[in-house]
Amino acid sequence: MTPDDFKRQAAAEALKLVEAGMRLGLGTGSTAAHFVELLGARVKAGLDVLCVPTSEATRAQAASLGIRLTTLDETPELDLTVDGADELDNDLRLIKGGGGALLREKIVAATSDRLVIIADASKRVATLGAFPLAVEIVRFGHIATTNMVRDLANEAGCSGTIGLRAGRDRQPFVTDGGNYILDCAFGAIEDPEMLDEALKMIPGVVENGLFLGLADLAIVAGPGGILTLEANWDAGDDE
Repeated sequence: MTPDDFKRQAAAEALKLVEAGMRLGLGTGSTAAHFVELLGARVKAGLDVLCVPTSEATRAQAASLGIRLTTLDETPELDLTVDGADELDNDLRLIKGGGGALLREKIVAATSDRLVIIADASKRVATLGAFPLAVEIVRFGHIATTNMVRDLANEAGCSGTIGLRAGRDRQPFVTDGGNYILDCAFGAIEDPEMLDEALKMIPGVVENGLFLGLADLAIVAGPGGILTLEANWDAGDDE
């Protein structure tokens, strides 16, 4: 089986969590696209759900399948969001943003009762950072912002190549929110929380691709079958 087959397996497993009447967040990316496709088949068969897409690409796919859509302003509280990840570790810390939708993905995830991550086994890592970290920045003063990202990341113990993501036309990639993205090849991120806090201090940074403390469950499909990882919200809480 191919990685794409495993992505579809994970998506099919996540679909079992969907119930009639749910308000769903629909993720972005190749794995999430499988979930949207499978959900569309269920909707065609009579399932009634209301969904908020995390990108214009996901919106177009869902609309083409007849999935009933809303906005987060109209439906600000969601029951469940299903999304993919570029990397996840054993603590369900994630790197997302490879598809350029990290801002909307994080907003939608934060408004959901549950965030379920679906992935093939190659996305599971011991330490985050092999996949470049996406940092969404405003266009104004982007060079100055890039320099600040480099400096504060260094202070957080992360260094490496930082580049402005290019689109298909070789011009800077522009997100659905009208911003640029920096791809930061830091390598191993030993302290994701420290890096996250450092990046939040930079005025020109809109959001970064570290998703910490958001995922409730991960469904990972691979040659050994399907593995589920659950967040342990009580870990370290001894008070």
